[in-house]
Amino acid sequence: MSQEIDIQTRIAQAILLLRKKLGVRDKSLTASVRRARRRLPRKIYKQAMVLAQAEQMADHPRLRFVLDTPKLEQASDDVQSHLNAINLADRRWGWFLSFLGSIALGLLVLSAVAVIILRWRGLI
Repeated sequence: MSQEIDIQTRIAQAILLLRKKLGVRDKSLTASVRRARRRLPRKIYKQAMVLAQAEQMADHPRLRFVLDTPKLEQASDDVQSHLNAINLADRRWGWFLSFLGSIALGLLVLSAVAVIILRWRGLI
């Protein structure tokens, strides 16, 4: 009985980490992982889907005894270690720098087009 509770606790922790680190707001692990699919590496996504399938089986009274606990614990450890390694401040800073870079590139292209048009018309 303690192993099912342990797996369910690990699943709940994974859901909380997905909410905290990636901003995914779903009640089940399956829906949370599907929403966060593009932001997770392939290996972590597969491990999270293993946990999501176990979430569905852990609710069933007879199927919970079929769960492969060591595999699920390893999957949970992998997912949680990846999510704990995400630095929110670093991600925000990276997004901000990317935003500034795209604005700078747009201004550079706009000024190059303006110079080309002015040169073509003979004003420069």
